[in-house]
Amino acid sequence: MASKPLTGTKVFPMLVAFFGVVIGVNVTMMKLAIATLPGTDVDSPYAAGLIYDREISAAQDQAARKWQVNAHIERRADGNAVLQVEARDAAGHPVSGLKFGGRLERPTDKRADLAVELSEAGIGIYRGNAASVAPGQWDMVIEGEVRGARVFLSRNRVILN
Repeated sequence: MASKPLTGTKVFPMLVAFFGVVIGVNVTMMKLAIATLPGTDVDSPYAAGLIYDREISAAQDQAARKWQVNAHIERRADGNAVLQVEARDAAGHPVSGLKFGGRLERPTDKRADLAVELSEAGIGIYRGNAASVAPGQWDMVIEGEVRGARVFLSRNRVILN
C-alpha cells in the first residue's frame, strides 16, 4: 500500500486546528481567571498608608493596657460555629461592658468573609454564632470597642474542621 505524500493542503488545516485549540484553551482559561478574581485587597493604597500611623498608635495603646483576651472558636457538625471571647484586665479582673465583634475571613477570598456578632454572656465573657462556616483555614479577627472607639484588635489564623 502506497502512502500519500504530505502536502501543503494537508499541513495547513492541521496547523489551523492546532493553533485553534491552543488559542481556545487560552481564552477559556483567561475568562475563568478573570471571573474568579476576588479583586483588590485594598481599594486605595494611599488611604491605607495614611491610616497606618493611627494603627501603630492603637497597637501601642492596646499593649499598654496589658489585657488578657482569650478567644475560642468551634465549628459544629451542622456547619455553624460558636465564637467565645473572654476578656480580663491587667489585674486579671473580667472586663465588662465592651462591644466585641468578630469576623471570619478567608485568607484567599474576601467574598467568603463572615461577620460574627458577639454579646456579653457573662461578666467578661462574650459569645456569638456564625452560620454556614465552611471547613478550612480562616483568619479570626476580634475587635473590641468602648463608646465607638476601638480598644482591642486581634487577628489569628485558625483551622476549622
